[in-house]
Amino acid sequence: MVKIEGVFPVLITPMVNEKEIDWEGFKNNIEHFIDSGVAGLAINGSTGEFVSLSKEERYQAVEVAVAQVNGRIPLIVGTAAETTADAIEYTQQAEKASADAALLINSYYAHPKENEIYEHFKAVAESVEFPVMIYNNPFTSGVDISTETILKVGRDVKNITHVKESSGGIGKTRDIARQGEGFIEVFCGSEDLAIESFLVGATGWICVSGNIAPRLVTDMYNHVQNNEMDEAWALYDRLLPLCAFLEGSGKYVQIVKRAMDLQGLAGGPCRRPRLPLNDEEEATLKELLQSLEIVTN
Repeated sequence: MVKIEGVFPVLITPMVNEKEIDWEGFKNNIEHFIDSGVAGLAINGSTGEFVSLSKEERYQAVEVAVAQVNGRIPLIVGTAAETTADAIEYTQQAEKASADAALLINSYYAHPKENEIYEHFKAVAESVEFPVMIYNNPFTSGVDISTETILKVGRDVKNITHVKESSGGIGKTRDIARQGEGFIEVFCGSEDLAIESFLVGATGWICVSGNIAPRLVTDMYNHVQNNEMDEAWALYDRLLPLCAFLEGSGKYVQIVKRAMDLQGLAGGPCRRPRLPLNDEEEATLKELLQSLEIVTN
C-alpha cells in the first residue's frame, strides 16, 4: 500500500470543446505535474467536473491517468455518486484499474443524516480493499459531517484511512487528527487553511491551486516538513491571494482551466452551465499569475 501524504493537485478534465475531452492534453498535464514534483494526483473531483462527465468518461479518465502515471506517484480517484450503488461501482472500477485510493463524499443532493452517511461510507469502502479517503465538504454537499461520525467510520472500517476536511473549521481538523491518530489521517481540503492544517496534524493537502502553481505548493509543504516555517509562510503569503480568488469566485474550475491555457497547458472550456471568466476575472487572474512569477503565453 502506497503512502498517501503531501500535496495532491486535484486535476481539471481538459476539453477541446464542450463535448470532447482533450485526452492527449490530460496526459501532458499529468507529466507536467509529475515533473513539478507533486506528491500525488487526484482526478474526477469537483475541479475535474465529475458531475458533468458521463460514466464512460469518468471510467476512461481513470484508465488514462493510471496508464500515464504508471506507478510513479500515488493516484487518487474521485468516486462520488448520489447513490451508494453507483458509488460502489465507481470505486470498484478505480480499484480494478489499479488506482491507489478513492475519494468519496456523501450523497450531495439527498442531504443524508449522520447514520446514513456512516452506512454509505461503510458500504462503499467494504466493497473494495484499497484505501478510501472520505470527504467532508458542507459547501458542496449541504451536510457538515460530525467529527464523531468521521472518527467512528474510520475506526470501524479498516480501509477508510484518510479524510479530506473542507468545512473551513480548523478545530475539526485538529480534533480528527488528534483523536484519530493511528487509524485515520487528515488532508486539508481548503485553499486558505493549508499551513494551519499542517500545524494541527494534517498530513496532506488536496488542493486546487496546485494545478496552477504545483512547484510553489510543493515547496511550501516541504518547508513545513523541514520546520522551515519562515520560508513556508513566505510562500503561503504569496499563494493566499490566488487561494482567496479560487475560494471566493465561484468559478474555480474556470480559473484553473484558463490558467492552464495561459501557461501553454491543456485547459479548454467547461461544460455548461459553467461560463468563461469575464474581463475583470481574466485581468485578476493574469495579475495573480504575474505576482507568482508564472510564465504565461
